[in-house]
Amino acid sequence: MRMGQEKGNQQSNANFAFRLYQRLVSKTPSQNIFFSPVSVSASLAMLSLGARSATKTQILQSMGFNFTHTPEPAIQQGFQHLVHSLNVPSKDLDLRMGSVLFIKKELQLQTHFLDNVKRLYESEVFSTDFSNTSSARERINSYVEKETKGKIVDLIQDLEPQTAMVLVNYIFFKAKWEKPFNPRYTSKRYPFLVGKTTVKVPMMHQVEQFAFAVDPELNCSVLQMDYSGDTAALFVLPGQGKMRQLEQALSSRTLRKWSHSLQKRWLEVFLPKFSTSTSYALETILPKMGIRDAFDRKADFSGITKTDFLQVSKAAHKAVLDISEDGTTAAAATATKLTIRSKDSPSPAICFNRSFLLLIINKATETILFLGKVEDPTKF
Repeated sequence: MRMGQEKGNQQSNANFAFRLYQRLVSKTPSQNIFFSPVSVSASLAMLSLGARSATKTQILQSMGFNFTHTPEPAIQQGFQHLVHSLNVPSKDLDLRMGSVLFIKKELQLQTHFLDNVKRLYESEVFSTDFSNTSSARERINSYVEKETKGKIVDLIQDLEPQTAMVLVNYIFFKAKWEKPFNPRYTSKRYPFLVGKTTVKVPMMHQVEQFAFAVDPELNCSVLQMDYSGDTAALFVLPGQGKMRQLEQALSSRTLRKWSHSLQKRWLEVFLPKFSTSTSYALETILPKMGIRDAFDRKADFSGITKTDFLQVSKAAHKAVLDISEDGTTAAAATATKLTIRSKDSPSPAICFNRSFLLLIINKATETILFLGKVEDPTKF
């Protein structure tokens, strides 16, 4: 695949990520948000393989693809490359991402579609008996639980007996910081501003060299902390009362601007320790982004089955993340560094003690694995 096309895919994926984020924010403006744009994009691209006519066009155009610039085979090739590179096992990083389709068992599926889904997306398609909704739900949930080593449970809460197709995508991520925090410096009850009040959170603390940037235009600070295994977290702290302005300006261009202006410097960092697990019923959100036909009577999935009418009745997404000190083996070395540095010369401090954005990026593919907003770390 040409370099230019790969760049185009990354930009489309990033812009789709931010548009989906803005939709989720408008639904619940003052709540935590956390999802995996790459997992959602990959499952939609996979679904588009079996879509035809307007159903296909709506899916790919809503994802930000322009057919004159990027023909469909190049889009699919881009996702194949992405899914494959993200699922390569690594000793430093536990990342599991997958999409899977559960389709009503009476349907005659097209072998061409089944082959493509396996070849391009390393995905499974299961024929499922939806007439018994509780055993169908149990089957879907236990499949996802097994694939994510028990991290993602109860993905599907309810199913209709007339369900024809369920699209599931899941992602699980666990990595160690390249520069871990020492748990001894985590203050148990640190005030974190939520609206007009404060909640108490465990706040991690270290002095270290990190890549950092200030964006005067958007009035925010950007801190990059690397994980081992070619992955980095970006924490973006807007000035007081500037979150809305920041959210509206999110785009692949903004992200590029930040990554170009990051510079290594000594910093004193305060970061909340928290875990999150969020689920979204995307069948209520994607139609508002232009993917309408796939979810209603106009759906054309004749690439999946020729004989019957098929529409997506559910698109479930669940993402899990854990932000902690991780890497206690380096604790002793970290301890001396913190005390010496503090006496030495005061480093500027950045304290994530009010709402901030969080992006986790795979550096090799420049892909946003996760995107979220922490409004209240005690509420995940």
